[in-house]
Amino acid sequence: MIPDRRLAEVPPSVTRLVHVFGLLGAATLVAGAALAPARTWANVLLVSYLLLGMGLAATVFIAFTYVTGSGWSVALRRVPEAMTSLLPFGAARLAVVMLFHRSLFPWIGEHEQLTGFRHVWLDYRFFLARAAVYVGTWLLFTRLIVRNSRLQDSDGDPARTVRNARISAGFLVAFAVTFSLASFDWIMSLTPEWSSAIFGMYNFAGMFSGGLAAIILLVLWMERLGPLQGVLNEEHLHDLGKMLFAFTTFWMYIWFSQYMLIWYAHIPEETAYFVPRLHGNWEPLFLLNLFLNWVVPFLALLNRSAKRSRSLLAKIALVVLAGRWLDLYLMILPSVTSHSPAFGAWEIGPVLGGIALFLAVFFRASRTAAPVPLRDPYLVESLHYHH
Repeated sequence: MIPDRRLAEVPPSVTRLVHVFGLLGAATLVAGAALAPARTWANVLLVSYLLLGMGLAATVFIAFTYVTGSGWSVALRRVPEAMTSLLPFGAARLAVVMLFHRSLFPWIGEHEQLTGFRHVWLDYRFFLARAAVYVGTWLLFTRLIVRNSRLQDSDGDPARTVRNARISAGFLVAFAVTFSLASFDWIMSLTPEWSSAIFGMYNFAGMFSGGLAAIILLVLWMERLGPLQGVLNEEHLHDLGKMLFAFTTFWMYIWFSQYMLIWYAHIPEETAYFVPRLHGNWEPLFLLNLFLNWVVPFLALLNRSAKRSRSLLAKIALVVLAGRWLDLYLMILPSVTSHSPAFGAWEIGPVLGGIALFLAVFFRASRTAAPVPLRDPYLVESLHYHH
């Protein structure tokens, strides 16, 4: 049994950072809503979807480990558990965009012009009802899984691990359906004349890669701050690095599958999505997206030692997170603006506000439970992983 070494308080430097970034984000939102509403709200949608995806990726990570019986990750599980607290905050921010800046979704004002299935599916009230079902499903499963994990600290009942494995299996099935539909609704419908059958899988690949990168950074940070000192070892890092390597490569595979088929068929209504992203000043960002999300992590993580190096793995995780932001930027901004790409206050402000919210929620959640699942039956295996 290891001691309960949860943080007594959030580091003062983090508190100051949260306050400064939060104020800058709020000020930018107020000014941007008046001066550049389309661009500002598009970036708020981007950051909100990114935050919700981080919380959801954490639940998926936990569910994967329960379903597969992966004992190695148990000692690190409280980090993704704390990340799941982002889900309601990301969902609330998305709800604000959907309710108060509907013009981002062009089909809302042109619903009567839609035909066939699009006319039925892209109905505003049905759109909001579906969003409530998606988020409610994710929150319910997440709450059940995290609650069982926390209760096990008190009663040490190994049946809770079995129960969570069953709940996780149900969650993964529900997630596969709801997240695909959510990505169609919230991102793909920004260009309602375009569709891709694997857009949901593409979004999952990016979401989970970004979530893994965030988990890696937070695990390393919690080790440095104290709660995970003596818990994290190179074998844990190696497996996290292998997962990041695998899912960034999976992202590239899905990206290529989507792009190649549309490029080869050359059907006008299918190429409508890629044409604006391959011309003018968007093209360098289109190519940079591939480097940040795949080329850099692929080449850097090929070497075994890179996966076991704390400093190098942290740098690669930061690159992947930057790539995740850029990937979403390219999904959203060209659909809502006809201008060249821009990076200024209306982009930086929402990102700073998102970082502030992420840190505030994570540290608050991480202090509500022991830094490791103290009575999980696989904890000893995880603490002595490969030793």
